[in-house]
Amino acid sequence: MYRALKRILDILLSLMAICGLSWLFVIIALCIKLEDGGSILFKQRRIGRDKKEFYIYKFRTMRLDTPKDVPTHLLEDPQSYITRVGKLLRKSSLDEIPQLFNILRGEMSLVGPRPALWNQYDLIAERDKNGANALTPGLTGWAQVNGRDELPIEVKARYDGEYVKRISLFFDIYIILKTVVSVFKADGVKEGADENNIDGKK
Repeated sequence: MYRALKRILDILLSLMAICGLSWLFVIIALCIKLEDGGSILFKQRRIGRDKKEFYIYKFRTMRLDTPKDVPTHLLEDPQSYITRVGKLLRKSSLDEIPQLFNILRGEMSLVGPRPALWNQYDLIAERDKNGANALTPGLTGWAQVNGRDELPIEVKARYDGEYVKRISLFFDIYIILKTVVSVFKADGVKEGADENNIDGKK
């Protein structure tokens, strides 16, 4: 029952957020364009519900010569690839807001397991064990507010499995509120050679 309501809420809330943040989209796009003249958005193959692939959208935070489809932690010197605007976007998580369009299209939800990279076979396998691949991935999730990049893959997948069992309107509201707090505090955000950072930002 709630899962049908969840999709309706995703559509309504993502539409409201896109309209309300349209001015911020414009400002960020201008800043990115002015820094190096390159593309504003970055897209990357991710794993969605039932392990179907889709492209996630983010504001580009890394230089144009950054290797494609490589998680940040696998780059030799990741900090050297991040643009000045990108550092601010990452710290504030504003690079993620184009995913509101992924939510509107039904590829993502506001709350759910963060979508794995297409080649994160270990995470995908662990989520299979916990039933989390059956859910629509989210802009934020239970694992995100309990450690984010600091969590080992097995622990992250267990949190995702716990979300499968506890999914409800009130639990989603709690996660969203906790996300807001985490973003302001920049909790669990790591860049560089961290084996658990699999979000693959560019």
